[in-house]
Amino acid sequence: MEKMSRVTTALGSSAISGRTMFCHLDAPANAISVCRDATQVVVAGRNIFKIYALEEDQFVEKLNLRVGRKPSLNFSCADVMWHQMEENLLATAATNGAVVTWNLGKPSRNKQDQLFTEHKRTVNKVCFHPTEVYMLLSGSQDGFMKCFDLRKKESVSTFSGQSESVRDVQFSMKDYFTFAASFENGNVQLWDIRRPDRYERMFTAHTGPVFCCDWHPDDRGWLATGGRDKMVKVWDMTTTRAKEIYCVQTIASVARVKWRPEKKFHLATCSMMVDHNIYVWDVRRPFIPFATFEEHKDVTTGIVWRHQHDPHFLLSGSKDSTLYQHMFKDATRPVDKANPEGLCFGLFGDLAFAAKESLISSDSNRKPYPGGDRRYPIFFFKKPDRTEHFAHVSSALSVFETDLDSNRMDWFVKTAQLYLLCGKPFAELCDHNAKVAQELKRPQVSTTWTMLRIMFSDPANLTTGPNHPLSKLGTLPLMNSFNMKEMNSGMGTESRLERSKGESRQDNIHLEPGNSLISINNEDNEETEGSEGQAEYMFGDAELDDDDLYSMEHDNQTEEQEYTLPQEAFQLRHEIMDNPSAPEHLQQDKADSPHVSGNEAEVTCLTPIESFSLISISQPLFSPHLPASFFCPIVREMLSYYAEQGDVQMAVSVLIVLGERIRKEIDDLTQEHWYMSYIDLLQRFELWNVSNEVIKLSTCSAITCLNQTSTTLHINCSNCKRPMSNRGWICDRCHQCASVCAVCHHVVKGLFVWCQGCSHGGHLEHIMNWLKSSAHCPAGCGHLCEYT
Repeated sequence: MEKMSRVTTALGSSAISGRTMFCHLDAPANAISVCRDATQVVVAGRNIFKIYALEEDQFVEKLNLRVGRKPSLNFSCADVMWHQMEENLLATAATNGAVVTWNLGKPSRNKQDQLFTEHKRTVNKVCFHPTEVYMLLSGSQDGFMKCFDLRKKESVSTFSGQSESVRDVQFSMKDYFTFAASFENGNVQLWDIRRPDRYERMFTAHTGPVFCCDWHPDDRGWLATGGRDKMVKVWDMTTTRAKEIYCVQTIASVARVKWRPEKKFHLATCSMMVDHNIYVWDVRRPFIPFATFEEHKDVTTGIVWRHQHDPHFLLSGSKDSTLYQHMFKDATRPVDKANPEGLCFGLFGDLAFAAKESLISSDSNRKPYPGGDRRYPIFFFKKPDRTEHFAHVSSALSVFETDLDSNRMDWFVKTAQLYLLCGKPFAELCDHNAKVAQELKRPQVSTTWTMLRIMFSDPANLTTGPNHPLSKLGTLPLMNSFNMKEMNSGMGTESRLERSKGESRQDNIHLEPGNSLISINNEDNEETEGSEGQAEYMFGDAELDDDDLYSMEHDNQTEEQEYTLPQEAFQLRHEIMDNPSAPEHLQQDKADSPHVSGNEAEVTCLTPIESFSLISISQPLFSPHLPASFFCPIVREMLSYYAEQGDVQMAVSVLIVLGERIRKEIDDLTQEHWYMSYIDLLQRFELWNVSNEVIKLSTCSAITCLNQTSTTLHINCSNCKRPMSNRGWICDRCHQCASVCAVCHHVVKGLFVWCQGCSHGGHLEHIMNWLKSSAHCPAGCGHLCEYT
């Protein structure tokens, strides 16, 4: 094979040219790297290891490094790096833990040069020093980083990250001795290659694994990191503490991040899963990508800018077995398709509306927003080059404020905390939840819970306790009452009957259980002088206590036994006259009364028998043996109504309380949507316990598995800093208890707070009190611990 020619100048002697093009590979690619003169690219994967020449309009295969009848696992590459100083030198990270270097100048077919097998697990990353020819750095899944001198047969330094795995290592472009490493536990460490015993600095960069990092090629202190939390963060490392200066929110886990040459604020990213596109971001405007490359059909695994001084060509490899060269001028610009109007609700119900200034500048009623005039863009550019800057758009913002008390969500939090969803009989759960809703001034919800108890409770066992009056009556059919305590006459004034002194009457008619029940109570008519009241209409359990469900009195059992049924159920009416008047004996009684005027005595009145049939009547509205499934369609419509109104709390609570009674009536997708919406609201209000209870009680299989994922926690020993096993709190290496409080030095029994940075921890209360007065670790290790 011919040796590749050196490029002594950056772009002066040979300007890079080309177009957007691609070629099909023999297998999916895991990583790519480009040579210094930008004329060739190496593609590595589990089953591919080839070098392609970058010509004007196509890729041309130059060399297949995967040779031999039966290639070993040393050819199965997780990462590849082409040395930027020595044109014939490559390094690969093998999946079997080997670090292999390749010399393209060898005359034989097999270009393998040196083999280092010191790592015990897969090597995730290899990195050459940018200026030192023989220095190679590797990071492995075993948690160690090793520095190799290619003139020797073994590593010269070993760095222990005190974590489960190292995801990425990168030498600094400006500091000769410094390199950065990202870890599975979310930390980023800075090391000095002269001090392998301890890192220089460590900070928590992401909530989850940090998959990649990249030093800015021009700015000495900027470090970009990407993680599983779907964020790209830019850190300023020149300060005493790492300072986050920019943050970009993406839509998927970030697998690779590369700064764009010659553009200080631009960087390219690709995702580890779900999203196949490559995005170029302007970190000053993190909410929308600056440019997008959408050619790949599967996950992009490697990205690299073709030349370190050319921002117009990007190379990428993918699991779809393609290798692409992207021209930046052919990229999609998402900002061109973005909606120029925006609408958003604030936390307290305020509504913000943004639109082009030209659309609403004529509105004379607009008042200046107290937050300041933001009608003009934040960034101004000297050169209006559309290809390198965002479009210049002026927008106006209108804010519509609402009364703070009109949309308060206190009822949601209190309801979530006070509702009972399990642990008691169905009737008691409904009663309790109805009472909670009533106390929070939500009468419709309270009535709904009461109606659910009536519908789905067993009519033969509707008792609320051994001391409840209903429990003394035996088994009675459930029925609704129509109770009219006082009647207004059609003439306007109310006429009352006053019994003679000492006369007491209680008329009760008992029929067989299960039949109609007619009860007459005349005690309410024995009122004091001048008492008046409106007629009350009470239907069922919605407005009455349980005592009013049954119009029965057992205060005087002896009188009840003396009462005998009349021969006729209803007495014959008196003869109807043209000018009907009250019966003579009633007129006489009323006229003789000193409290009734003559006009009132002439008012038309009902006979005692007629008033008996109207004052109090109770009868069943349905058969006591009506199945509960009869009400399921109504309940389904009710749940849909609450969900459409936005009250998913009521819909989910009823789903859990009713359980199997209603579960089959609602499809699983709808249930899952309601559950996810309610759980999201609970987590926004930080009601973690209630959220976990809802997940456990869920009737939807897709929800019950939520609290069974992402629960693995990797803990290091506080003494030797090595990862702990899953068998307990005794370290396998140093045989010391790792759950010792750093403040009181006693073994923690209960809640244990653990710092991911330094591995020290202790009692929750002790650590909280300590951090109120000091920011350093109580164990004296010097780490700046944070409790959030």
